[in-house]
Amino acid sequence: MTALTIGKLAQAAGVNLETIRYYQRRGLLATPPRPPGGVRRYPAELLARLRFIKRAQQLGFSLREIRNLLSLSQNDCRSTRALTEEHLADLDQRLHDLQRMRRMLRSLLKACRAGKDATCPIVDSLSRESRLPRKPRAVKA
Repeated sequence: MTALTIGKLAQAAGVNLETIRYYQRRGLLATPPRPPGGVRRYPAELLARLRFIKRAQQLGFSLREIRNLLSLSQNDCRSTRALTEEHLADLDQRLHDLQRMRRMLRSLLKACRAGKDATCPIVDSLSRESRLPRKPRAVKA
């Protein structure tokens, strides 16, 4: 495969043109120089990098984490493992938070379905700050 236009690169990777431009702005992909009066040509190797980014995103890695992964050497398994362990711990915490929120919502729905209260248990719970579940951790970009 030879050099590709941004459109051909996007098509081959199954992403939008703006996705490539966004990754360039975030420092994940290099922007090749534009020849005078011409169209930028992207090296074919960039397709593998773009696919790496998309697969890492599917596993929930943030763009910051992906940039760190990309900066590591193929032989730096220790650093890659540490970053992955940190990501997994974050996922476990978010999963725990989501499960707690799910339990609370189930409980509120059960109380609502019982219909014994004069006020809506869901609205009542949301109105009282002390009973609100903790917000899940923000997703790192």
